[in-house]
Amino acid sequence: MMPIYYDTYSTQKMSLSLPSATEYNDVMASSIEAYLEEYLNYLEIEKNRSPKTRENYERYLKEFLKFAKISSPSQITETIVRAFRLHLARPVAVRNSDEIRQSLKKVTQGYYVIALRNFLKYLTRRDMKVLAPEKIELPKVPSRQIEVLDYEDLERLLARPTKMNFRALRDQAILETFFSTGLRLSELCSLDRYVDLNRGELTVRGKGDKLRVVFLSDRAKKTIKEYLEKRGDTESALFVSLAKNEKNILGRITPRSVQRLMNYRAIASGIPKKIHPHQLRHSFATDLLINGADLRSVQELLGHANINTTQIYTHITNKELREIHKSFHGRRRGGK
Repeated sequence: MMPIYYDTYSTQKMSLSLPSATEYNDVMASSIEAYLEEYLNYLEIEKNRSPKTRENYERYLKEFLKFAKISSPSQITETIVRAFRLHLARPVAVRNSDEIRQSLKKVTQGYYVIALRNFLKYLTRRDMKVLAPEKIELPKVPSRQIEVLDYEDLERLLARPTKMNFRALRDQAILETFFSTGLRLSELCSLDRYVDLNRGELTVRGKGDKLRVVFLSDRAKKTIKEYLEKRGDTESALFVSLAKNEKNILGRITPRSVQRLMNYRAIASGIPKKIHPHQLRHSFATDLLINGADLRSVQELLGHANINTTQIYTHITNKELREIHKSFHGRRRGGK
């Protein structure tokens, strides 16, 4: 029989072997950082959120963990959450500096709270005993103010310039497409060249990678057709950036280039204030509502996930209130 050699440490019942995958997962699952990583993966893979959304949620939740100094989800309490919200609401001295960081805006504070609530919802679905998400109330924020172009300014912006060179044609096509479809700036810049102008429909991939259909007006179709007929390149983008000589195409147009061309057109049209691309999206929505479109249809055309987002337009498009004011206000003054 061969001799048996005992390790010095074996009699002390110490194991030097690596933990199994199951044991490792059990250990990791006890830390809140592991759950956070699982949640972020869940957002990206199962909920199909964009990398930017994942990045924002990671920043919000890590800020909470840094403040709370907890090691387990079960340690999240209403007291800690309340203290964190006060931390967000008050100015904070920047470390190693005399600078004071201003308190975060209410809307930004809301983003932190929403991220924390959704994280707790995820943990609840995992059958974790954690603080009930509904116990965390969202901050009340003022209604978002939107800037809509006056109708006269809109018409001046969309008016065709007398000198219609290639650059002017491109700019005109961009403006008409904006007002016809209500696209976001990033969505417009990502449009591809080969579209069926006879059909007049565009399939757009918007926020959350969701597809929706938008429609081109007759004016938009006509202007895009004129613009494309002047194109002699093979660039796949619908709208392109141009060199100063207009002969060289520099690739797909950038959001910054769109902003610059809108500023130029606004000045050339005699519009006294600075405008931005999103105002044409607002103008698209209000134009539909003023002319009788229902809110649900406008929500779908804009690609809003929640109808509450679309309702920001109702306060400036309520024709019924306008008629009530006109009919009943100041009657005792004899209409003067």
